[in-house]
Amino acid sequence: MRLHFVRWRFLWYALSLAVILPGLVSLATRGLHLGIDFTGGNLLEVEFHQPVELATVRQVVNTFGLPDAMIQKSGTSVFLIRTRPLEEKQSQELVKDLEQKVGALTLLRSDKVGPVIGKELTRKAFFASLITLVILLAYLALRFDFTQGVAAILGLVHDVLVVLGIFSLLQLEVDSSFVAAVLTTLGYSLHDTVIVFDRIRENIKIRRLSEPLGDVINLSIWQTLTRSVNTVMTVLFVLLALYFLGGATLKTFVLALIIGVVSGAYSSICDASPLWYDLKHWREKRRAGAAKAGRA
Repeated sequence: MRLHFVRWRFLWYALSLAVILPGLVSLATRGLHLGIDFTGGNLLEVEFHQPVELATVRQVVNTFGLPDAMIQKSGTSVFLIRTRPLEEKQSQELVKDLEQKVGALTLLRSDKVGPVIGKELTRKAFFASLITLVILLAYLALRFDFTQGVAAILGLVHDVLVVLGIFSLLQLEVDSSFVAAVLTTLGYSLHDTVIVFDRIRENIKIRRLSEPLGDVINLSIWQTLTRSVNTVMTVLFVLLALYFLGGATLKTFVLALIIGVVSGAYSSICDASPLWYDLKHWREKRRAGAAKAGRA
């Protein structure tokens, strides 16, 4: 016998809240561990006198106590090292450590730099995201139904809170790549949700006179479930390979994507459509109540 997703909707809501609420508490009390892109720091550019591997430089920088440093390689021997704010003495010690453990080098640049993503850019990005959500709501309302648009937006908010909450709980570093991962998650989740909603719309036209709405929604979820599971598993195989084999610089970005993709698949199947069911019934009850009051 098939699981009825709509009848079990309160279990799905409870599971979502069980993940989101601890994350919200952590966000309120500890916040996010902002990386160099948000906080600024020091920028060192060094050129070794012989070819050097990136892993060798990263190992020395990590040993120095800067595991969150961003290191970029240019050519065979030039490295750009971006670290948290350092005192002049610490910066000199890092250069000396690199010279002793890696090889002779020339210091090309040593500067203090501001954040790549400052407060002004963060504020503008936040407002741009709000405007995007409003536009998405309008589009979904025109294509489907206003309550379906609201349910889809709530699903997106769910996914963002899950990713932010887990990163706050684990105090994982947040940088510009994390922002890109969150935006990618939103696109994936919305696409998955729209496919389910599209099938619901088609089935309502065919079965609305013969079956309850909850059964039609459940049928639509099951009809798209194989596609949703296959898609998320295909994406996860690639992401897991990148996480374990792609190197340290990709881990934060890929982990955010893994969390986001799993959350997006869950919300599109278990949350968005059941939420639309509840919102639709709540709206119909309000209309019926208003009509009854008008007749009275």
